[in-house]
Amino acid sequence: MSKRLLRSGLIVSAMTLVSRVLGLVRDVVVANLMGAGAAADVFFFANKIPNFLRRLFAEGAFSQAFVPVLTEYHATGDMDKTRQLIAKASGTLGVLVSIVTLLGILGSGAVTALFGAGWFIDWLNDGPAAPKFELASLLLKITFPYLWFITFVALSGAILNTLGKFAVSSFTPVFLNVAIIGCAWFLSPQLAQPEIGLAIGVFLGGLIQFLFQIPFLIKEGALVRPQWGWNDPGVTKIRTLMIPALFGVSVSQINLLFDTFIASFLATGSISWLYYSDRLLEFPLGLFGIAIATVILPALSRKHVEKTSGQFASTMDWGVRMVLLLGIPAMLGLMVLAKPMLMVLFMRGEFTPNDVQQASMSLLAYASGLLNFMLIKVLAPGYYARQDTKTPVRFGIIAMITNMFFNAIFAYFYGYVGLAMATALSAFVNAALLYRGLHIANVYRVTKTTLMFVARLAIGGVAMVAALLCLMPAMSEWLSWSLSHRVMWLSGLIAVGASVYLVIVMILGIRPHHLRTDS
Repeated sequence: MSKRLLRSGLIVSAMTLVSRVLGLVRDVVVANLMGAGAAADVFFFANKIPNFLRRLFAEGAFSQAFVPVLTEYHATGDMDKTRQLIAKASGTLGVLVSIVTLLGILGSGAVTALFGAGWFIDWLNDGPAAPKFELASLLLKITFPYLWFITFVALSGAILNTLGKFAVSSFTPVFLNVAIIGCAWFLSPQLAQPEIGLAIGVFLGGLIQFLFQIPFLIKEGALVRPQWGWNDPGVTKIRTLMIPALFGVSVSQINLLFDTFIASFLATGSISWLYYSDRLLEFPLGLFGIAIATVILPALSRKHVEKTSGQFASTMDWGVRMVLLLGIPAMLGLMVLAKPMLMVLFMRGEFTPNDVQQASMSLLAYASGLLNFMLIKVLAPGYYARQDTKTPVRFGIIAMITNMFFNAIFAYFYGYVGLAMATALSAFVNAALLYRGLHIANVYRVTKTTLMFVARLAIGGVAMVAALLCLMPAMSEWLSWSLSHRVMWLSGLIAVGASVYLVIVMILGIRPHHLRTDS
């Protein structure tokens, strides 16, 4: 079991790495094209709304509810029954998402007014941000269909993951990045408003991802004709699990949207600075946290069906150890190397040194919560695999209220950086509550071995930070260097930091058997 999880995790991480690297290339291209000005703020806003809904209808709540039920059906060995569930689930979900997508396109102005209230108020009063509201409403009409495409992409990915085919769904996001990069290079320069070209790239990226997965579904015999099945027993079960999960699993996304709402009242550039720092955070989060969560949910669902509680807890512990091993150096590295990373990736064209300074502060705040973001991804499946979506909802409500409370305080004193601080703190609250719930229910408890493992990793992380701080040149030197010289130095620092971390943890006794499960 351990080898299979490791192999699946490596496959997902490798495919995700390709996607994330291209995602960074995409952001480099966008930063060069638009920087962190008003047009960038509007594009990131128009891209964020359908992505938020994607987490609700697709990758988030639906997948968490769908995979355990599909695993149950698949475990019976009756493929006809399994295909029937896929048909009813896809048909029902498809109708609902089609309605939401259509309403989003037709009511883009209302959506913009809801989440970009600051721009809407300026538009009503002929204020300076009025053009942002009009442009955002237009871009939303172009980007909203992405929700429809990506919902079925996520459905297909959940099916393939349950069947043990992880590579396809992990590689699929590459096409979104390629589409946006292509439009930024070839279409946007031909338009008076380049951001419209980027929005078209989002639309095309969703379409290509949708078409890409169809042949793989055919190969697995899982491509079926969608059917309406609201009252189908399997769909009812998914629906029952999904409704509370709609809120619980998407708390972080709701928090980010709330950040966007507040940022629309702040200085121009606030949304963009938060976006660029969040994108750097998403790199290790997707590469490690989401990759590990992707492979353990089907595994945990099987353990629940097989009623092997010991192996269930062992699989959970494996996920936590993997997240800690990779998350601790990623978190500390982001915090120490925030400015150099932003300089190397984005500081060109319209993206200025001032933008680096501003984005680095929000990145520092976001990065402080990276480990908790990753732990949430691993701890939440401990509930969803057991078909318990109500408990995470309670924790999600508490975390969201906490975020709003911190937002009100920190945004007043620290502006957009306060929003990032509040998001990081609410992630800590969410992760702590998720673990506490599993602990009380005796589903999963951190072992002494894992605690010793964490202590060794922490010492390795401290040694890594000390080495980086000793070797790091002053910011004035970074600014004076050419891009190639910055790349060379940043690569060297990352290599040194990783080497110091690995050497120290190995000296302290970390061995491959610490990354195995007992199952």
